[in-house]
Amino acid sequence: MTITPDPAQGNRPLPAQTTSGRASVAGGPGGPGDRDAPGGRRGTTETAASRRSRETRLMAALFLGPALVLLLVLVCYPIVYTLWLSFRNGDGSKFVGFDNYVTMFTSSNTRRAILNNLVWVIVAPTVATTLGLIFAVLTERLRRPAVLKAVLFMPMAISFLAAGVTFRLVYDENPDRGVLNAAVVSVHDAFVSPSRYHGVNAREQGELVPTDGGFQSGGPVRPGEPVHLALVGLPPDRIPSDAEPATASTGGPGLQGVVWLDFIRGGGGRAGIVDPGEVGLPRMTVEAVTEGGTVVATTRTDAAGRFAFPDLSSGPYLVRLPADNFTEPFNGVTWLGPSFITPAVIGVYIWIWAGFAMVLVSAGLAALPREALEAARMDGASEWQTFRHVTVPLVRPVLVVVLVTLTINVLKIFDLVYVLAPESSQNDATVVALEMYRVSFGGGLDFGLGSALAVLLFALVLPAMLFNIRRLRRDS
Repeated sequence: MTITPDPAQGNRPLPAQTTSGRASVAGGPGGPGDRDAPGGRRGTTETAASRRSRETRLMAALFLGPALVLLLVLVCYPIVYTLWLSFRNGDGSKFVGFDNYVTMFTSSNTRRAILNNLVWVIVAPTVATTLGLIFAVLTERLRRPAVLKAVLFMPMAISFLAAGVTFRLVYDENPDRGVLNAAVVSVHDAFVSPSRYHGVNAREQGELVPTDGGFQSGGPVRPGEPVHLALVGLPPDRIPSDAEPATASTGGPGLQGVVWLDFIRGGGGRAGIVDPGEVGLPRMTVEAVTEGGTVVATTRTDAAGRFAFPDLSSGPYLVRLPADNFTEPFNGVTWLGPSFITPAVIGVYIWIWAGFAMVLVSAGLAALPREALEAARMDGASEWQTFRHVTVPLVRPVLVVVLVTLTINVLKIFDLVYVLAPESSQNDATVVALEMYRVSFGGGLDFGLGSALAVLLFALVLPAMLFNIRRLRRDS
């Protein structure tokens, strides 16, 4: 049926009636626009959203699942097992409580390892970060900084094992092999000339006897008596070029004698006697000494090895060749000895990681607002003031990242110390990680004590890791 307009309601059309007489308004209850209805648009949207959420969670689980399994197997389980093993005896067969921890902290090796780790933490990250900052600032002023940055970063491509082997040669005590000692000896010899007669000995059948690093006559000598001081052991290539053939002293006024090399190439000659072909030793210091040890006169030998004290008329005296004639030449520093082993290893670590610090700091410098630097320069600040009051504060977050990263790294240092430090110096260079290895696998096979050292190492690293995580969360 057709609905006619009601004159009382104006010209508004009335809703159409269905054939059953029930109103069927598009927006009414039960209509397709009802979002609360089970089959409505809202129900359909919620179902699709929940489906997408489940798919997202499933996809995340599929991607993260293998990583979580590896984390549990390779990290979590070893941590728990190591903690459990630290309360057991050496072979893990018996529970011993805190005995391993007591042994660990009462051991002199552990205390030395902790002290060395403290030195590492204070020195290595600070110096490497500082050098990285300096290199980054200086390379920015070059026309082609990439070349220098590549050279400085190149040690990062070398493993600690290779670096340790390389620097074993660099630190070699023999100047003929060790590069560093060759340079040190060259500088030293430029200011202090080495002794001409080092390594020389007295002829056994002669008149000299060793004393205080030098030699002296075996008995007192009176003026007028010739003194013959025979030496041997001087290689032919070290015989002074100005040396002349020696001549035996015949005596004379005062105290006279000769110092010569009692040796003929090819053999022959008589021991303790000046033979033809034997040379004198020029510029040898000779002292006349009383029997009480007082030096009364000093002179030097001439080109033929002769010396004389013409003013000495009374006696007797002892004739002495002082130790400064035979001082061994400076052969460099024992870099890998107990005294310098830790600074030597730290130096290699800084050589490797300074390039890493430089690259990170360079990235931070590239992001600095140039307006701040230009404003400081326009205000009359010097380069040092700009660097100190503008550059460093702006790049401080990057410096903190580098410093914390290197701190965590040096707490775990092991391979460089193990490779570079010789066996005789490993006790002096030991760190916690190396001590853990030596106790567990270096002959002791005490896995309980080694696990306690591993727990100690984890406890030392944990604060730096937590600080780093907290800082990253705050920055994000």
